[in-house]
Amino acid sequence: MKVSKKEEKKKQALENEKVDKKEEQKCDGEKTDENNAESVKTQADNADADETEAASDAEKAADADNTENKKKDPRDAVIEELQDKVKRQMAEFDNYRKRTDKEKSAMFEMGASDVIKKLLPIVDNFERGFKSITDEEKETPFAKGMDMVYKQTMKMLDDLDVKPIEALGLEFNPDIHNAVMHVDDDSVGENIIVEEFEKGYTYRETVIRHSMVKVAN
Repeated sequence: MKVSKKEEKKKQALENEKVDKKEEQKCDGEKTDENNAESVKTQADNADADETEAASDAEKAADADNTENKKKDPRDAVIEELQDKVKRQMAEFDNYRKRTDKEKSAMFEMGASDVIKKLLPIVDNFERGFKSITDEEKETPFAKGMDMVYKQTMKMLDDLDVKPIEALGLEFNPDIHNAVMHVDDDSVGENIIVEEFEKGYTYRETVIRHSMVKVAN
């Protein structure tokens, strides 16, 4: 079948049109890629610009702080130095006060202990005197008067927290007892105190005089 020239030209025109559309689509795609690339580049540039601007702001703030510090009144530095000195002196004074109070307390304790030690022999003499008299003699006015003085002295010592040390019939304790004699006695247990020669005392739970005792072996 023979194709006419008219139809052949029409067919050629259609093919040319298809080729033109393909070329146009290709060009549009390339333009889109270029636009995308340009957009990415623009975003990167904007990010760099933001970072540069942030760095610039930080530098400005630092410069402002430095300028403010430079403008700080020299009198403020003097005031701060004086305040620091006052704080140190107050701390030193507080330490001195505590140390002084502690030394005073220790001196008072030593002084009180010395006075109590000097009173204890007087108490011993009162007790020895009462042991040497009869029950009838204890009823005399003189003996009653001495007994009142003895009891008043013991109350004063008790108020000062001076306590007698228990010894007779108890187990020997070297921390509070002083064994001056030993005796063989099977009637009592071993290391038991059977006799007290001199009573011991504590002052505020500290031994100021040990009990002088006889201990059974």
